[in-house]
Amino acid sequence: MRYVAVFILSLIFWLLLTFKLTVPNLIVGSVAALICSLIFGRYYFRNVYKFLQPQRYFWFLVYLVFFIWECIKANFDVAYRVLHPAMPIKPGIVKVKTTLKTDFAKMMLANSITMTPGTITVDVIDDDFYVHWIYVSSADPSEYTGKITGKFEKFIKRFAE
Repeated sequence: MRYVAVFILSLIFWLLLTFKLTVPNLIVGSVAALICSLIFGRYYFRNVYKFLQPQRYFWFLVYLVFFIWECIKANFDVAYRVLHPAMPIKPGIVKVKTTLKTDFAKMMLANSITMTPGTITVDVIDDDFYVHWIYVSSADPSEYTGKITGKFEKFIKRFAE
């Protein structure tokens, strides 16, 4: 089943890259997807049945909309801090604890934090993320954990775990 999932995802990726739905393109894409699935299928996720659950796709789309909105807000926040004459920054590295269990979910969270302007994930050790933040607004771990991961974690749990 893992090989089938890799084949389907590779073929979809091929079609998105080429953006052509012609017979020769489908044949070449199928051959490339078959080669990819034969080579990389054994390294794929263990629980492939998760890809057959449509609610995960719904929550992933909700997450994408939310993520884009948070990135837009963070861009304006960083632009404000850069353009402000007093340059109101208070950078620091904070230790954030996550409740996510799977490596894939933790990777999604770490990348979401890094791709949001003003934050970057420096290291992940077990359930602890070390995040460089442009403005450490509080010394209370529960408060800054909610500001950094709380936004993304609830959506990632619904589609990645």
